Formats: sequence, C-alpha cells, structure tokens
Amino acid sequence: METKFDAIKEIYDDFREETEPFRTAAACAKGCAFCCTDAGSIDITTLEGLRIRNRIAQLPRPQQSAIKKALAKDARQREQGRNSPCPFLMKNMACRIYDIRPLACRRIYSLKRCGPEQSPVLHRQVMELAGDAIHRLQALDDTGYSGHISYILSMLDTPAFLNVYSAGGFQPEAIMAYGKTHKIAINRMMTN
Repeated sequence: METKFDAIKEIYDDFREETEPFRTAAACAKGCAFCCTDAGSIDITTLEGLRIRNRIAQLPRPQQSAIKKALAKDARQREQGRNSPCPFLMKNMACRIYDIRPLACRRIYSLKRCGPEQSPVLHRQVMELAGDAIHRLQALDDTGYSGHISYILSMLDTPAFLNVYSAGGFQPEAIMAYGKTHKIAINRMMTN
C-alpha cells in the first residue's frame, strides 16, 4: 500500500504543478471554508479513504470519536439529500487532514470570493486537469470505488469489505445494494 500512497502523492504533486499558473489569482485564503461547508460532495477513491482512515487511527481516541460522529452525521444528512459541512472541518475553519486532503478538495479554489450568492469560479483548464487526475487515481485504485467521503470511509469501516479490499480483492457484488443507493462508482468501470 505504501507504494500506492506514494503514487497518490505523485498525482497530487503533478496536479498542483500543472494548475499552479491558474491559481495565482485565487481569492481563497486561510479560514475561507465555503467549499468545505456548502459547495457539494467530497468524492474520494477507496485508496484515498484508506489513507485518511490511517490518519484517523493515529489521532487520540476523543478526536477519533468526534470524527466518527461527524462522519455518521454527514452520511445521514446526505442520505436525506442535504449538504453538510465536511466532517474534517474544525471550528476554526481549518482542515484536520489538510496535508492528505483528497483531490476533490485540492481541485477546488475560486477566482472570486465565495459565499451563498457566489459559487466558486474556476478555470475550465483546471477542471479538465482535475478530470485527468481523477482518472489516474481511479486507475491506481483499480479494485476500489469512488464516492462521497463519508460513504467510502463507512465502507472501509466494514471489516469484511476492508479485508477483501486490503488483500487486493474485487467483489463489487458485495457492495451493489449500498453502491446503488449511495452512488458509489466502480473505479475499474470508470477507467475503461
């Protein structure tokens, strides 16, 4: 897995380097968290989720518990069709997992200050490059899945799923019902 985690970092680094010229005029600043509270779904691959899960396991138990509660609340909100703040957003509007945040978070920035009346404004080229990076992540995670962060982390907290996935197994039929109701994509199908 470490080799795959290194490959994720390489994909993130390539994306950052390719998009750097477009981000010079970004209006985003420390403490700006509109994208983390209102902009939509934070989709990740299972491989990104495993990396995040490993980080959660390193935190003190009270923090782990708080994150698990926030993830469960986020999942319930999304199942009811409502947006909710990212479970990793702290009270000071900082990201608890900023250094390993998924590509979904890395690709979002805005040329104008965001708010309820102003959605993020991005360059079309950045979104195209993000699409390429997502395709690379899904190809890297060939036996995995993509979906909202709370749903993927919930799947990884299921021992049967985690054991099959960690061993390199591929059993989409095992998650079919959950996958359909929670809009989970099969990476292998997304890259073909």
